[in-house]
Amino acid sequence: MDRLTEMEAFATVVDQGGFTDAARKMGISKSAVSKHFSGLETRLGARSLNRTTRRASPTEIGLAYYDRARSVLNDAGEADALVSSMQSAPTGMLSVSFATDFGSMHSSPVLGDFLAQFPDVSVNLELDNRYIEMISEGYDAATRVGAMEDSSLRAHQIAETTICMVASHGYLQGVGRPRRIGDLGAHKLLHYTNQANGAVWKMTS
Repeated sequence: MDRLTEMEAFATVVDQGGFTDAARKMGISKSAVSKHFSGLETRLGARSLNRTTRRASPTEIGLAYYDRARSVLNDAGEADALVSSMQSAPTGMLSVSFATDFGSMHSSPVLGDFLAQFPDVSVNLELDNRYIEMISEGYDAATRVGAMEDSSLRAHQIAETTICMVASHGYLQGVGRPRRIGDLGAHKLLHYTNQANGAVWKMTS
């Protein structure tokens, strides 16, 4: 006889206080509950219930066994629920933060394909370059350009990018075109940095 079913029958009898209510709770006959219970006591070789015409209550041994059995049954139920949830279609809201330039160029086709595959999922997309605390701010995923500073996050490189130095035609006409790295010391440069309170552009010369 199935040991887990015997445990379930015994624990349900204790929870419901009797065999009739336990049978109703489990959706089986009272004789089936009694059969499972008898198999349990035979296997354990101990009396686990005090039974009267009106109520069944656990013995000291039965109470100790009930605590462990209920824990096993709860774990088994959670394991079943986990498998069911992994097989079911995803639903709910996905909150994502993309780096502004990267998101503007690449988010539309990616999210379009994702939503077509999982129509029951909604996506809340934010385009921003500011530093974020993913967990405390409620983001499920984020993309940023550069090295990940928070080693506690699970980060993966998804693309490579290059940085180009550019200048307007009018600026170059006024001060000349730099020919080598050392020439940049004589030019005004606009630096971009990410800080906790947002992105910052700074002019240096």
